[in-house]
Amino acid sequence: MKRAALYMRVSSLDQHPETQLYDLRQMAAQRGLEIVQEYVDRISGVKARRPGLDGLMRDARRGHFDVVLVWASDRIARSVKHFLEIIDELNRLGVEFVSFREPIDTGGPLGRAIVIIIGAIAELERNLIVERVRAGMRRARLEGRHIGRQPLELDRAAILSDRQHGRSLGQLAKIYRVSRTTIHRVLQEQASPVTKGVEKAAS
Repeated sequence: MKRAALYMRVSSLDQHPETQLYDLRQMAAQRGLEIVQEYVDRISGVKARRPGLDGLMRDARRGHFDVVLVWASDRIARSVKHFLEIIDELNRLGVEFVSFREPIDTGGPLGRAIVIIIGAIAELERNLIVERVRAGMRRARLEGRHIGRQPLELDRAAILSDRQHGRSLGQLAKIYRVSRTTIHRVLQEQASPVTKGVEKAAS
């Protein structure tokens, strides 16, 4: 019986790997594979660091399994180049790559060619999504709509007054429910040019 490793990646906190996990476990059972390890990453596809994938590749080099099952080919790599590097290394190690969504594997040259094509298409889809998001943000700016966090509404005069009465940065941060860094920035903005000059000279 061949040993299998399952790899799942979800791209945001509101997604769950259980959906992918169910399909992969079912596929392993149908193929008569013994699941020896499951790896999960909860991270954006373009991020370079993936603890789960790093662990999978490390264990592949140690010969812990014979087959890698993924839900879709674009789940395992952040680009076509990265995808090809992973496939090449798995092939050198004698580890098969099998995708649930695309019913192919790297057991033969045809399967490898199809995987490369699918990887290229998946990267194109991601790039198109990114471009649509950027276009939407540009349109929102042109229409005068705010994007991102709303600016903080702070009583800067009150913060400066409380500071002058001896309150620490930590106390001010708790009172106004912001970070110490924000309080420090507000105090720097409110400081007079003379005060800034004195502080610079003292430093």
